[in-house]
Amino acid sequence: MYLHPLLSSLSTQDRRALIQRSEFRSYRRNDLVIESDEWTDRMYCVTGGLLRVVTRGDAGSADVTTDFIRRGDIFHGPLLSEDCYQAAFTLIAALPSSVYLVPVAAVRELCAKHPEMALGLVDLTLRRTGLLRRHRRHISSLSAQALVGRVLHELTRLAPAGSGGYDRRITQAVIASYSGLSREAVNKIMRDMKSRGLVRRDGEGIQVPPDFGSDCDFPNQ
Repeated sequence: MYLHPLLSSLSTQDRRALIQRSEFRSYRRNDLVIESDEWTDRMYCVTGGLLRVVTRGDAGSADVTTDFIRRGDIFHGPLLSEDCYQAAFTLIAALPSSVYLVPVAAVRELCAKHPEMALGLVDLTLRRTGLLRRHRRHISSLSAQALVGRVLHELTRLAPAGSGGYDRRITQAVIASYSGLSREAVNKIMRDMKSRGLVRRDGEGIQVPPDFGSDCDFPNQ
């Protein structure tokens, strides 16, 4: 089983017990992992690939990608005190992904036995909450060009490919969904970026300059 940092301090016996109670699944790109409002008793620990967290749009409106779950991240319900929870969001594989489905009850038992694991889980949740708030602030404050630049830079960490690039299987539709822009706007901005040599496509992925978008400012022309 993939050894998540939260489990590194556990005994071999505890880790083996958790493996026996967990389920390993592989997902192809665009596979549905769990639908919003679906009940589950599992936490979703990503060991490879990338999942996107989606809010389903109302009739006539597009779905919105609010977050990504990459290797080492965990998607779980609001309360560990309950064995089952109703998913507030939909999870979809943005790339081919491998995920361990870990029973909430088993994690709660380990947290009670190992308080440092509970603290680590809280820290992981708080850090993800902080990243979400920062992304929402970017959407509301940055220009469309600066926002796309920031998202591309973030993708080099979420779905790295080559040296300083991101996986070319991440589509412009996904980028638009995450940035809160239209597909047409993202396409226009990225075509402009390519014409100016700011991004380029090769056999490994979409290559992005190391400092591109890192400070949320679009590079000077």
